[in-house]
Amino acid sequence: MDKNVTELTGYDLGKLVYSKSISISEVLSEFKKKIESVNPELNAFVYTKFDEAFEEAKELQEKIDKDEYIGIFAGCPIALKDFLPTKKGWTASHGGVPSLVTVDDYDCEFWKTAKKLGCIAVGKTNSPAYGFRGTCDNKMYGPTKNPFNYDYNSGGSSGGSAAAVGAKFTPFAIGGDAGGSVRIPASWCGCFGFKPSARIVPDVCRPDAWTATHPYCCDGPITRSVKDAAALMNHAVRYDPRDPLSVPLTFDFLEAINRPAFGLTVGITYNFDLFPDPDPQIIRAINTVVDQLKELHIAYKYVNFDFKYKLPEYEEAWLRSISVDTAIEAELTKDQIDLYSLTDELPEEFLNWNRIAFSSSLLDYRKFHEIRTDVLDAHLNVFKDVDIIIAPVTGCLPVKNASEGLTQGPSEINGVSVNPLIGFAYTYLENMIGTPAAAMPVTHSVKENLPIGIQVIGKRYRDEDVFTVCQALEDVNKP
Repeated sequence: MDKNVTELTGYDLGKLVYSKSISISEVLSEFKKKIESVNPELNAFVYTKFDEAFEEAKELQEKIDKDEYIGIFAGCPIALKDFLPTKKGWTASHGGVPSLVTVDDYDCEFWKTAKKLGCIAVGKTNSPAYGFRGTCDNKMYGPTKNPFNYDYNSGGSSGGSAAAVGAKFTPFAIGGDAGGSVRIPASWCGCFGFKPSARIVPDVCRPDAWTATHPYCCDGPITRSVKDAAALMNHAVRYDPRDPLSVPLTFDFLEAINRPAFGLTVGITYNFDLFPDPDPQIIRAINTVVDQLKELHIAYKYVNFDFKYKLPEYEEAWLRSISVDTAIEAELTKDQIDLYSLTDELPEEFLNWNRIAFSSSLLDYRKFHEIRTDVLDAHLNVFKDVDIIIAPVTGCLPVKNASEGLTQGPSEINGVSVNPLIGFAYTYLENMIGTPAAAMPVTHSVKENLPIGIQVIGKRYRDEDVFTVCQALEDVNKP
């Protein structure tokens, strides 16, 4: 075959299928070969469903042969996250917890979007238990390795998804982000990852419709190009009254990536005036972006944040808030299964924060909302003068893999103590307030050849601005 199919973006792959120079089954065969060859070592997919995928390919190919339009990503394979239910009839393990493996009883909203665009799901990807850390490792499946250096981790929690895209197993994947779970692994695996503004992509939760709001959790795309993500987002954004916070807004992300960025003003921060100064190579990556902004004639300025609390208080607030729903679940299901008895399957820190969340007082939760209000006010103050904020995704480069589900982040950065679960991630503030944020690949570390990305943050409901800036940076970085 003349064309290396696995190197193509989803957008280009779809055009190739419509040109009839390759069949959808041939596309799947190429990706299947690569996955079967590399995945046993990389550990991005926890399982694949190629028999089912090829059946879907036959049905879609019949429509292509009749010159029917089946979506811009006709026949493109996509990876789904093995955490919460994603695709009806498949299984989810809650992030590698054997006692909690269940059959998905519905399709998630983002998978519905991808399917309408012609995508074919080929498997589920690895995640830490309940997504409760910024690395990807669990006791059932083990760590997902970094596709650029197998000694290191992919990042989490959507680590298997990002590794699959970074290793070119699929053009794109679905991730979920509650504190950086799309942006962290996208940055560490050399991908583009996007967390949209809260509730422009509906999240239908039952029996509690407000489940994914403390902090704001959402699905988002992990891709190899900004354009692929823009096309996915164009169809993912919609109003759904079943989500009580769903917003009736429309966006044109494909138009946004084709407009000039020089009318926007970008704010630069290395640490939000809150986190430790990041690894020097991450600072250099941000400085590289500053040089690119100059080249693009995009206005920029260095900005300062005025936070009222100390870093450990923000870490604790996120850890307590993200544990609310799992603590409730543990209580509601204790007659069927006692989560706290699964000490061989669930991380000790996860169980501990569930206990803390369940035993917290009303004043503890009042404090959480005061802290997230402070995060909101600090961002609004900065956004008075800029349209976009560029910041680190993490304070460190990818960490080395441990064994037995124990891979965590560092306990200190630049001599400053941080919580190894989330303290190295400079991402969770945006989940507290629902602002759009992307991870954009920029460069690689000198010694380890590990990808380094930067975070591009926009004003709430100004997601298009994020895409405009990211596309401009991607164009500059193209070889």
